[in-house]
Amino acid sequence: VQTKKEETLPPSHSQNIPTFYFPRGCPKEKVNIDAVIAKIEKTFSEFPNERATLEDMGKVAKACECPLYWKGPLFYCAGGERTGYVSVHKFVAMWRKILQTCHDDAAKFVHLLMNPGCNYLVQEDFIPFLQDVVNSHPGLSFLKEASEFHSRYITTVIQRIFYTVNRSWSGKITCNELRKSNFLQNVALLEEEPDINQLTEYFSYEHFYVIYCKFWELDTDHDLYIDRKDLARHNDYAISNRMIERIFSGAVTRGRKAQKDGKISYADFVWFLISEEDKKTPTSIEYWFRCMDLDGDGVLSMYELEYFYEEQCQKLDNMAIEPLPFEDCLCQMLDLVKPQHEGKITLHDLKQCKLTNVFFDTFFNIEKYLDHEQKDQFSMLRDGEGESQEVSDWEKYAAEEYDILVAEEAASDQWNDGYEAELNPVDHQKASVLKYQMEKRPFFEMPSHLSDVDLDEYDYDEDFE
Repeated sequence: VQTKKEETLPPSHSQNIPTFYFPRGCPKEKVNIDAVIAKIEKTFSEFPNERATLEDMGKVAKACECPLYWKGPLFYCAGGERTGYVSVHKFVAMWRKILQTCHDDAAKFVHLLMNPGCNYLVQEDFIPFLQDVVNSHPGLSFLKEASEFHSRYITTVIQRIFYTVNRSWSGKITCNELRKSNFLQNVALLEEEPDINQLTEYFSYEHFYVIYCKFWELDTDHDLYIDRKDLARHNDYAISNRMIERIFSGAVTRGRKAQKDGKISYADFVWFLISEEDKKTPTSIEYWFRCMDLDGDGVLSMYELEYFYEEQCQKLDNMAIEPLPFEDCLCQMLDLVKPQHEGKITLHDLKQCKLTNVFFDTFFNIEKYLDHEQKDQFSMLRDGEGESQEVSDWEKYAAEEYDILVAEEAASDQWNDGYEAELNPVDHQKASVLKYQMEKRPFFEMPSHLSDVDLDEYDYDEDFE
């Protein structure tokens, strides 16, 4: 056997490749850390014994050049939860380390909230931050006397954060995901906007109220879990049974114990309702694609479309409406989506389509399918390109449902107390409307803990006595 003679390689010229990967943000030039620290120390000197309580942390946040509602995370990261205050030395040491290692807001925020040793945020990490928002935001002041609703509101906001920000569906929000989202801009807006309901993407109390009312109507035993039969009743049995089965299969839910028992939690319902009412967002498209992709191969085959369409045909027959043959329906849907590969619809195809809501409703929502059938395609396209750019389908739905709930409350109050009733929620400001509803609406009498977010380690001020 001949051995090949090794060729000697010419010496390589070493190159200095500049650093291009900055997981904690690109370092800014000329950041004078000592000047920032001096400003913080000056702020602490105003407090007794140079110790800041949680109430003082707003001034400290400003000295750190952070938005006001970073005050809770700053306080807890410096160990304030254990003693009730933060000393100047401990805080300065903590903040100096963050300034040296974290070079943008996303990296700083993750560092403040995360567990030691992690480089991402899980759902529980947001609880102390959101509890501080509930306790101190003027738009939520009416909730002070109703601590049993803190955990429900907080769970709803956490699910909305992960729904929008956690694009990987991993249950872990990374610096990069936070950087690409608008969440931190919304946290900064908390300071400027006294009406929490104007912050419709994450923090709106009205949106929480609508979601919670919808869930409560389905949750007949009020254990904050619902089964297949409960979910099937949503919107007067509009969703097909085959789709309900897919939701409970675990394709889009994360519950551990609940899934074994054939139930989904309130947290899962938040994802369901937002996805059901707005089928144009990336997360919503992914949600329903996962449900329709029966074999998990990443494409919707004609067999899978036919599987869901069969039940739609049965429902139409029961309503004495002649269904469109599947072949004709398929031609319509392929014209609508225009898939890149014949006979296969991918997630990318659906994200490129401007009428994904029409596509999905055709296969599993009979009410909305019939609504679309009554409209012409040009008007639907106009709707898709026009209004929804400014106001999402979800925001329109939440606003309409909230108005209905308020009107129902006003009508029931007039029925009970006569027309001379002193309290008329329609005439009150929104905050007092919400407080009034919580006092009067009968389903708010049986509070109990939410399930999917582990709240065991967090004390909710004895909210269930």
